[in-house]
Amino acid sequence: MDKNIVYSTLREVMCSEFKLDADSISPEKLLEDDLDLDSLDLVDLLMGLEDHLDKRIDPDVFKDARFVQDLVDSLLPHWK
Repeated sequence: MDKNIVYSTLREVMCSEFKLDADSISPEKLLEDDLDLDSLDLVDLLMGLEDHLDKRIDPDVFKDARFVQDLVDSLLPHWK
C-alpha cells in the first residue's frame, strides 16, 4: 500500500474527528505539541479510522507515535 494513501486517509479522519484544518496536518507535525492531541484523542482517532476503514486496528500501532509520520509508518503494514 502506498504511504500517500495512508497519509491522505489519516489526515481526512483527523480533520473529521478533531475539526483540524487539513493544512495544519503534515508528516512532521508533533501529535501532542503541534496538533494538541492527547492519548484520549488518539483513541478517538483509532476508532475513527476503524469506522472509516470498517476494520479493527491494533491499538499498539499508536503506542509510540509522536509525529503524524509515525502513525503513517505504523499503520502502513496493517493497511490492506
